[in-house]
Amino acid sequence: MRFEIAHRPSYAITTVHLDPGERIQTEAGAMVSMDTSIAIETKARGGLLKSLGRSVLGGESFFINTYHAKHGGTLRLAPSLPGDMMVLDLRPDRPLMVQSGAYIASTEGVDVRTKWSGAKTFFASEGVIMLKISGQGELVIACFGALDERTLAPGETYTVDSGHLVTMTEGIGFKVRKVGNWKSTLFSGEGLVVDLTGPGTFTTQSRSQDAFLSWLIPRLPSTRTSSA
Repeated sequence: MRFEIAHRPSYAITTVHLDPGERIQTEAGAMVSMDTSIAIETKARGGLLKSLGRSVLGGESFFINTYHAKHGGTLRLAPSLPGDMMVLDLRPDRPLMVQSGAYIASTEGVDVRTKWSGAKTFFASEGVIMLKISGQGELVIACFGALDERTLAPGETYTVDSGHLVTMTEGIGFKVRKVGNWKSTLFSGEGLVVDLTGPGTFTTQSRSQDAFLSWLIPRLPSTRTSSA
């Protein structure tokens, strides 16, 4: 299996080159196009309870699509929002924590499930539940805007706006706090931040969905009903 990313970083699309007999699992709605020789199977992956956990708590789709290339072929995947994509090689000893909406696809041998992150993330824009992705294989993620990756040395701390955090290795120090006092938190436009402490690696996105919606929603035309 081979991955090829084009049109990055603004409108990235990933082409998956499948050899005969290979399979890949994707988030519902991620498929852009595919060869007619590829078969698709849609099901609630991991059973009812696990799928409900991913959907209700993790913010992901209830159903997962599995694409099977009986004779080989190509499959093209893209996220809902404009931005970049990245293919990560997962190792069994390094599970990854992924924010809701970033998961696009994974190869066989990769497990995706929700994980309670504790009360420290209660006020974060992404909520208390993140996706824990573990196993061995390739993982395709996406973001809003461009992706940046940074590795922290042991004891090194770095601050990220909660709406820009995309992934982090499990075990990295993670603390949500106000950007300043409550006045700064409410009126500065920065909201809450996350202090990450190494060792570990994390990725951020250059745009925030929450910030974009805060800008967009007040500008949407309102629907008015005329009275009789």
